[in-house]
Amino acid sequence: MASEGEIKQRFSQLEAWLDERARRLWAAAESVAHGRGGISLVARATGVSRRAITVGLAELQKKPDRSERARLPIRQKGGGRKKTSLKDPDLLVDLEKLLEPVTRGDPQSPLRWTCKSVRNLAEELRAQGHRVSHMLVGELLHEQKYSLQANRKTKEGSSHPDRNAQFEYINAQATEFLKRRQPAISVDTKKKEQVGEYKNGGREWRPEGQPELVQMHDFAKQKDVPCGVYDLGQNAGWVSVGTDHDTSAFAVESIRRWWNMMGREVYSVATQLLITADSGGSNGSRVRLWKLELQKLADENRAGDLGLPLPTGNQQMEPDRAPSVLHDHEELARQTACEP
Repeated sequence: MASEGEIKQRFSQLEAWLDERARRLWAAAESVAHGRGGISLVARATGVSRRAITVGLAELQKKPDRSERARLPIRQKGGGRKKTSLKDPDLLVDLEKLLEPVTRGDPQSPLRWTCKSVRNLAEELRAQGHRVSHMLVGELLHEQKYSLQANRKTKEGSSHPDRNAQFEYINAQATEFLKRRQPAISVDTKKKEQVGEYKNGGREWRPEGQPELVQMHDFAKQKDVPCGVYDLGQNAGWVSVGTDHDTSAFAVESIRRWWNMMGREVYSVATQLLITADSGGSNGSRVRLWKLELQKLADENRAGDLGLPLPTGNQQMEPDRAPSVLHDHEELARQTACEP
């Protein structure tokens, strides 16, 4: 008959490999082998409770079929520690109120104007009397089908009642200009690029531990400003890159250079020029410098120009814009991603 020390030695060697169910079955088998007083002896040697050994003895009597052994649960249904959400039924309700203060809670919620991180949520829930950690808050959010999401730009704001009529008018004007072999162009300024050893978005393959070293602060002394001119009739584009600011004078200078380098040769008999723009920034419909510079351009060439600002909220759907407007600039941006 084994002594308490021998049982303790065997258990210490097997403990790391035993789950909860296997541990109680092994302890029950040892108590049966010892005989009378075996339950108390095994409980002292292993630390397994007498109740767990008794449950293990009952399970040994059942002797399940070999095909069912792999499917037996470690614990019986309902066993183990209960979930915090079950012990604290108000936890999920209060969490929902913090996540959606406008629709489900007080508009003056403490998290109304702060970041909804799991740590901030856990701190506020603890202040309300709930025993939670930021890990538990994360698990609850996943159970409720929440996920980390960025803002999505879908709302365009108010739409003018004559918006469709404005589009039809612009399209009719462009069609009429092209029929008369008069130039019709679209003008826009694209994303500014910093010049120098500055961080650029994206990643590239490099030897391990040897990233491209760039400046700590993105205070570039020079920024390139690409301004594109798209010719509807020729399906061709012209890009001017400035090194100063995005001004109306720069936008009109881009048109002037397009005309002198490309447009004049193609439209040798032109007397008018149709210009469409998104009506924002340097080419805004209310910017006086834009109108003044356009008039200077018309006076230089003794021609009339017609500027048509596109309707509000139309920055992403200009009818006369083609992918080739700034193809060269966008291709360069893709090739130099992650490079200063």
